[in-house]
Amino acid sequence: MLRFRLLCALGAATAAVAALAPVTAGPTAAAPAAGVSALSKGACGGERPARPGGGRYTCTFEDDFSGTALDRSKWVVQDTSLSGFHAGQSGCYVDDPDNVSVGSGQVFLTSRKEAEPFVCHSPYGDYTSDRTAATIATWGLFAQTYGRFEFRAKLPDTAIQGIHSALWLYPQKFTYGAWPNSGEIDVAEWFSGGAENVYPSVHYAGEDPWKSTGYNCPMPSAGTQFHRYAVEWTPTSMRFLYDDRVCFTHSWTPAAPLVAPQPFDQPFYVVLTQVFGGGWNAITDQTPTSATTAVDWVRVWK
Repeated sequence: MLRFRLLCALGAATAAVAALAPVTAGPTAAAPAAGVSALSKGACGGERPARPGGGRYTCTFEDDFSGTALDRSKWVVQDTSLSGFHAGQSGCYVDDPDNVSVGSGQVFLTSRKEAEPFVCHSPYGDYTSDRTAATIATWGLFAQTYGRFEFRAKLPDTAIQGIHSALWLYPQKFTYGAWPNSGEIDVAEWFSGGAENVYPSVHYAGEDPWKSTGYNCPMPSAGTQFHRYAVEWTPTSMRFLYDDRVCFTHSWTPAAPLVAPQPFDQPFYVVLTQVFGGGWNAITDQTPTSATTAVDWVRVWK
């Protein structure tokens, strides 16, 4: 059952960000960076974690959400009217302050059941929905191969099924083909129907889902307290750390014709997602009408 729920929820999240490619993010979106080298002194909170192989990481990207609005030089917002993808359960991704907002040093991503049904505009055909959702990503603005990617976040405070949150990484280009061939890295994926756990996963063609997902990463206070969720990505393995404790490690063996480190030898961008659930974690009559993931900061090192 756990395998089924992960794959069902993953499908919705994957398609959501795959659809980000058509989003118009402005002139800076044309050339994704391989890592920002000119960050100020004290970047990434002044932290330089130790690399597993020795030495210290160097900060390449950060956002501490210290302003009053999302920094559009770092993030694009998923919008169904531009991308065409709907957010599960016939929902709609919107670029709206009710769903994506910044304040008190945090970014808030909210999925909402709206008071009235509305028309969700899509390039593939408009449809009616009563739910909105939120995804932001560094697509076209920042992407990196290997390094440490970390989030400090508080997930929704509910144990009633129907809510789904994810902090994850996705390939800037589908070098090896459509999902799952070009890979996906879920640093922290959470389902309200199993709120006591957070799941790290590595997805690719040829994976064994029982071995590519971490089942030993309990986080019973994920919805009431901020926690740190990180992955250390090298050419040979992914090491996932929750509150600096290693809870899952995976070395991948992709299906032929790929050979490791493929497909995880390409730049991936950062994604934050808050949606309603599906499959085993589908919406019920008791599902909260809104749910929010709060992210204190995002940091990337190389």
